[in-house]
Amino acid sequence: MSETENIIELYNASIYQQENRVLSQINFEVKKGEFVYLIGKVGSGKTSLIKTLYAELKLIEGEGRVVDFNLVGLKNKFVPQLRRKIGIVFQDFQLLTDRTVYQNLLFVLKATNWKNKPEMDARVDEVLDKVNLLDKKNKMPHQLSGGEQQRVVIARALLNEPDVILADEPTGNLDPETSSEIMQLLINISRNGKAVVMATHNYSLIKKFPARTLKCFAEKLSLVDNNNLEME
Repeated sequence: MSETENIIELYNASIYQQENRVLSQINFEVKKGEFVYLIGKVGSGKTSLIKTLYAELKLIEGEGRVVDFNLVGLKNKFVPQLRRKIGIVFQDFQLLTDRTVYQNLLFVLKATNWKNKPEMDARVDEVLDKVNLLDKKNKMPHQLSGGEQQRVVIARALLNEPDVILADEPTGNLDPETSSEIMQLLINISRNGKAVVMATHNYSLIKKFPARTLKCFAEKLSLVDNNNLEME
């Protein structure tokens, strides 16, 4: 990493989805505690860029580092270590529907080698408290509203104290009021020192919660003025 406290760096990078190049020669830096929006039409490369950052897609052209992991030539055995430093928030929640909120979070801790049960229970309570859902710990996902489910997903993303939160359309399935609540939660997370990169189509949220905004268009990634956003 450079000395500017960048937590994410991509230089002259090309992003591929299978054999198709979706972004080329991009330069992308995110600092600790920074909030960054990614916008662009469906198929423009937003999700592919996010997947490259957590090594779901391999970086095969250019340079890239995320929380001190070199993305170029990253061996599969190191991918879990990288992902422990990253929290991922999906549009469709991806909660285990046959388990309670508590069991969903406990599953992640077990999968990331936590062993001490009292410490695991304390960590679950801590992250649920951060998203104001401690009283829903024993509920099943279907007993929660969409906004509550997304807050569980954010709690899950925070379990291992990640340095980066990657959010792919986190408000895509939510109503405007709930979307604003989720946005405020994500912004508070960035203010507490974690970098947040959020892909979105919701321009009204960007105007309500302004931050650096980058647009994927014609294989390029470029800075846009929040005051001149145009609906796609």
